[in-house]
Amino acid sequence: MVKPSSYPTRIQRYQRLIEISRDLASILDLDVLLKRIVSVAAELSNAQEASILLYDESSYQLYFQAATNMDESMMRGISVPLEGSIAGWIITNRKPVIVSDVHRDPRYFGNVEEATQFMTSSLIGVPLINKDRVLGVLEVLNKKEGQFFTEDEDILMVLAYQAAVAIDNARLFQQSDLIAELVHELRTPLASLNTASYLLLRPEISEQQRHKLATTIHSETQRLNDMASSYLDLARLESGRAAFHPALFDLSLLIDECRGVIQTRAEEAHLTIQIDLAPGLPRIEADRDKIKQVLLNLLSNAVKYNRPQGNVTIQAHSMEKEIVLVVKDTGIGIPPDELPHLFEKFFRTRGAERVASGTGLGLSICKHIIDSHGGRIEVQSKINEGTTISITLPLRQS
Repeated sequence: MVKPSSYPTRIQRYQRLIEISRDLASILDLDVLLKRIVSVAAELSNAQEASILLYDESSYQLYFQAATNMDESMMRGISVPLEGSIAGWIITNRKPVIVSDVHRDPRYFGNVEEATQFMTSSLIGVPLINKDRVLGVLEVLNKKEGQFFTEDEDILMVLAYQAAVAIDNARLFQQSDLIAELVHELRTPLASLNTASYLLLRPEISEQQRHKLATTIHSETQRLNDMASSYLDLARLESGRAAFHPALFDLSLLIDECRGVIQTRAEEAHLTIQIDLAPGLPRIEADRDKIKQVLLNLLSNAVKYNRPQGNVTIQAHSMEKEIVLVVKDTGIGIPPDELPHLFEKFFRTRGAERVASGTGLGLSICKHIIDSHGGRIEVQSKINEGTTISITLPLRQS
């Protein structure tokens, strides 16, 4: 294939690649890094668009994590199977590929084109490999002028090597930071377990004291289990390996379902749960399971930190292209100086431990989920009056 005369020379492109490599090595925020990689890939190959699919070894699926032609919340809902896709072939064979006409290639997975409404004609796909482990695939789509040629593939292979190292470094940085925080938080329940188990061995303690210590061990063990589960959720969200599956669903039915889950706990605490939905609430396109996870977390907090004979209110209304979901309680409230820290990992408000146990990860997970949907989560609170958490989500992920 003949290159256009206006095209940068091989030396010019490799010089640009050297400049970019320094930039990639300094980025430790995974989302920022992935966006930078796809932007650079499109630039170096003179392609219309570029995208990154990361590989999940547990599900044998590839998931879009970044693309130049649409926002992150839309792309993260799209999965590509290992079998029956060009990207899957690249992962399995660990080889790059140039496809001049994807619609004539039997490996082409057309569902992506249908979901994104972006027409692909040609592409180059290269594997992202670091330390003999395949992380995913980098693709560039539709040459702006002429056809993709071997030099484009060579340039992308060099970029892919640098990108894979940078992705691993960003993941390790995020995980090491999270692990350090987790270890710090583990010390409190472990100290309680250590003390309780030591006292249980003392012959002089009464049966009543033994029962109390056994209760402490049970609750602290449950807390450790909850913390481990929440930590895994958060780690997958922060590393970009959490899969999102948007689908149209009725939010009012989900709200009623979540109320049913939390109703027994509310009755035990002598609380009333009220639902106040605007008439004609439209269907929403989102990952139903993850929105349910968020709503259950907010309702659980509204019950835990409420007062006897209090109320929990769930509201929802739509406006233009968005839907607003609100959870209100009549609980203990949050001090004003602590509101900016509410969504930080492991953060718990003053006095929260005296009311109920928790991991301090729930709201951080909620924020990651809502952000990944292209939405917003906000909180208002007054001491001894209650807390209101509002979620705004786009009606359609596209």
